Amino acid sequence: MPGNASQDLRFGDALWRPSASLETIKARTELYGSVRAFFSRRGVLEVDTPVMSAHATVDRHIESFAVPGGGWLQTSPEFAMKRLLCAGSGPIFQIAPAFRREERGRHHNPEFRLLEWYRPEWDHHLLMEEVEELFHALGIGCGRVFKRMSYREAFLLHAGLDPFTEPVAALRERAMAGAVPMIELGGGEQDRDAWLDLWMSYRVGPQLGLDAPVFLHDFPASQAALARVRDDDPPVAERFELFWKGLELANGFHELSNAGEQRRRFENDQAWREAQRHVVPPLDTHLLAALQSGLPDCAGVALGLDRLLMLRLGLPELSAAISFDSRRA
Repeated sequence: MPGNASQDLRFGDALWRPSASLETIKARTELYGSVRAFFSRRGVLEVDTPVMSAHATVDRHIESFAVPGGGWLQTSPEFAMKRLLCAGSGPIFQIAPAFRREERGRHHNPEFRLLEWYRPEWDHHLLMEEVEELFHALGIGCGRVFKRMSYREAFLLHAGLDPFTEPVAALRERAMAGAVPMIELGGGEQDRDAWLDLWMSYRVGPQLGLDAPVFLHDFPASQAALARVRDDDPPVAERFELFWKGLELANGFHELSNAGEQRRRFENDQAWREAQRHVVPPLDTHLLAALQSGLPDCAGVALGLDRLLMLRLGLPELSAAISFDSRRA
């Protein structure tokens, strides 16, 4: 009916427009150009990998989009890029779309852009230095040395607790006393890492990098994901996260190269997801075969370009940094 069509046009009129200003869209183009120039000067090869795969991440805290009859949309280009490393690519980088089933919010959009790169023969400490150099090349934090803190130091300073020794019951009791907002925990009330993630999200992380970006490193071994574990007392994961203005921007690993250990972690995560009644995607057998052939000692990092642009320009929310957010896609 003509009346309904008119209403549809009025409703759609606001949603056809970009969520970002033209000035922001131009700033994004300039950002991409600066990133590419940075890596070109350093001899790092730009690559492209498939956005859709027959496999998906089985990470406990990441939900993938399934494509009916087609596989899964990537949550990161990590697995395919590691296969290139195993094939002898040398240092590589990629600016890639990524997709995660998260609620849209101030700092989240289901589709976003990642800058991901890998450095053979480097560990995570060397990679942290290059992340800082990239930020300086982009005009962020110039003249300042980015602070580095261990995961334990950050919790002691901003939460007043030791994340390696605090009993789970104490983490829960202090949270219930109002230290952090109470939300439903995906892993249950006895899941130590679930409580630590809650504390990180609401108490520790928002206090990090308020003046200049800060690296957080040496995470609990139970949070290693795809990183190596160092046999300290207690053991720690050789990974880092970068925070700026209280927001996580990057996640980096000294990459695990042991195919058997990686399979064990994948299978443990699948079992956890099944117990929690989450979707259990197929683990990436192509990646495991590549690791079996030999992944060079390397470090890799994924950096959220939408969040970086949002903070760099002082935008109020992530949608203002994206041409068309999920409401307009």
